[in-house]
This record gives sequence, structure tokens and C-alpha cells, in this order.
Amino acid sequence: MALPDEIAQAIGIQGLGNAASVLSRPADEFGNDASLEAAWAVKASEHADVYFNIICSVDPKLLRLTPHDDEIYKRFREQFPELPVQKLTTDQIKNEEAKKEWRAFCNSFEGKVEDFSFATLLRLDSGDEYSQDNTEVVPRVQFYAVELARNREGHNDSVKLKFKPQPRAKAVG
Repeated sequence: MALPDEIAQAIGIQGLGNAASVLSRPADEFGNDASLEAAWAVKASEHADVYFNIICSVDPKLLRLTPHDDEIYKRFREQFPELPVQKLTTDQIKNEEAKKEWRAFCNSFEGKVEDFSFATLLRLDSGDEYSQDNTEVVPRVQFYAVELARNREGHNDSVKLKFKPQPRAKAVG
């Protein structure tokens, strides 16, 4: 996975600025714009870095990810009671049946959870860090649902023992 500063350098400050100015517009307005895709990748990677540093630093059971955590978690466990969030496979969250179920779940938070559909990086194995083999791109509210379950059910507790927070890369300027 390319680092945020590598992506930013590749498309330049102007490209980042242009892409960032339109990130809040509906995705169906765009084709395959490389600078926009790079800006999404930077934003998702930065979010992953910040989140992982947080769970390396504090007790995950104490974290609040959104003002709607209780509702997201409750509805997640009602709809996916047996999903083993400790260690997921791509197939469990991205096969055709799972995509339909997740789409309905995620869309139910449209207008309620800010940036509910933003592309977000999810670790497949809760006991490991982000890496190319341990990362999947999912909608933001799906990330929230899985991570809330991991935090509340104790699956992220080992992260703090295994990993130390890492300094964030300096912004390209």
C-alpha cells in the first residue's frame, strides 16, 4: 500500500487541492479520475493511521467513534449476530450475498452517520496491523460496525500490547 505522502507527491499540491475540493460530491458524478482516487487513498490511509494509533494508545472499550455508536452496534449484532469480527475474510464481507446485506445495513445510516459511505480501510484480523494482506476497503459505517464490535467485545485489546503508536507522516507542503 502506498504511503499518503508518496501519493500526495505523485499528484502534487494542486492535484490534491483539486481532488479534495470535490470529495464531498456524489461518487456517481465522477469517472475514473486518478487524482481523485489518489486523494481518496490518502484520506483513507490517514484515517487508518489515526485509528490504529488510537487503539494502540487507549483502552478500545472506552472509545466512541460516532454519536451513534450504540445504534450502529445494536443493529450490526441484530443483522450479523454470528459474524466473527475478530478475524474476517474478504469473502465474508464481500461475497454477493454479503454485499447485499451490507449495502442495506450501510444505507440505513444515510443522512444519520456523517460520511457513512466513504471508502475506509478495515483490518481483516483484529490482532494485526494494517498491511496489504490484512486490509480491505469498506464503507465507513461498515468499518464503524466491525470496529465497535471489536472494541466492545475485547478483540482489539491485544493491539495495545503488541504495537506502539507511530508518529504520523508529515504533511506534504
